[in-house]
Amino acid sequence: MNWILGTIGLLLLGLLLKLSLLVYAMYVLLGILALSRFFSRAWTNELAASRRCGRDVLEIGESADIEVEVKNLGRLSVPWLIVEDSLPRDALVQMPRRLHADGPRLTLTRLAPGESASLEYQVTFLMRGYYQIGPLLLETGDVFGLHRRFRVGTEPHFAMVLPKVLPLEGYNLASRRPIGEIRVVHRLFEDPTRLAGIRPYQPGDPLNRIHWRATARTGQIHSRIYENSRVAGATFLLDFHDRSYQGPGAANSAELAIVTVASLANAVLLMGQQIGLITNGRDAADRIREEGWGAEFLTRRDAHRRASETQANTRLRPVIVETRKGDAKFQQILGTLARLEHTDGLEFSAMLSEVASEIPRDATVVAVLRRVTPATAASLGELVRRGFLVTVIVVSVELEPPPDWAQAPEWAQTLLAQNIDFRVVNTEESVTNLCAEAIVR
Repeated sequence: MNWILGTIGLLLLGLLLKLSLLVYAMYVLLGILALSRFFSRAWTNELAASRRCGRDVLEIGESADIEVEVKNLGRLSVPWLIVEDSLPRDALVQMPRRLHADGPRLTLTRLAPGESASLEYQVTFLMRGYYQIGPLLLETGDVFGLHRRFRVGTEPHFAMVLPKVLPLEGYNLASRRPIGEIRVVHRLFEDPTRLAGIRPYQPGDPLNRIHWRATARTGQIHSRIYENSRVAGATFLLDFHDRSYQGPGAANSAELAIVTVASLANAVLLMGQQIGLITNGRDAADRIREEGWGAEFLTRRDAHRRASETQANTRLRPVIVETRKGDAKFQQILGTLARLEHTDGLEFSAMLSEVASEIPRDATVVAVLRRVTPATAASLGELVRRGFLVTVIVVSVELEPPPDWAQAPEWAQTLLAQNIDFRVVNTEESVTNLCAEAIVR
């Protein structure tokens, strides 16, 4: 645009001063600029690109081979073409690094009609997450460099890296209760489908309790005894608000919180019990569906900015995985944890007041927090007063394991005042030792 405005300005000056040579030169330059724009558009519109990625779901430490191919489908040669595949810049440069790339992701080439060029590189995923590979940026223009055109060659590819699941110490596959006996604190009601035994008839027993076969065999009236329904399984409440993960050690604490939930959910699942997850974080897949990624670019800097910028994350809806039994439910929780991002929208106490009606009463509530505030303790205490079983796991790499205190710290006092049991996790080793005491009660 600057070239065009400058050329028009000189043309008008030449016409005003009757400088025929300058006018002729400006007419030629305007013609070159028009042809440059025409050919640049024609070249970019005839380019077709594709990307192949070996795997969509990976474990931490695994690698994926990426191959990008660009082909010229037009009848005109492209004199020069820059091909660059984008990766999240923050994931490559932040410490600790989340991604490591080997091989070229940018090349300069020339394409004849029907000719193709390719890029091959490898990405190693060092941390869990939901990573955007791409989009592919294409840049070409005229041979004089007067006009350049940018476009997105391919849609981005998304790779999901699952969080680490730690084996819990003392776990024994041959045991029916590998984490220890489940203490039944609340007996909600009797289950008439589960017969526990018989006993002699007592005044007031209804007729449908009488065990007629035992009565006929013994000559005395006997009544059935049913098992009580039990509080078993766990609903995990994970605080992933951005304000809770500020300061030194925040990134490591966030990943440790994810590992804690994934490991405990796996242990509860293998005990044959139900599991569920509620969090105020944001699912990266939801963010991408809502915000999109495509754009046309005017400059290379604009292309990089739009390909890698992070939008404001103000989610006001919690992410909920219903509490159910089954391996499919665990895989759903694992995928949700892999894609989970921090949000600055819904705080933990506000989330809890919104979802309290959706938390089942037949499962322990396990709240995984990095910091305990009076508002958080009060909201969990309200669950206790409503009859829920609540356990808190405080996850922070800076926090030392609690000794036998003479005076409990303030955050611990707020939980104890609400009659809430808690554990402290500051390393992956402390996660494996959580089985020393039953979390699901």
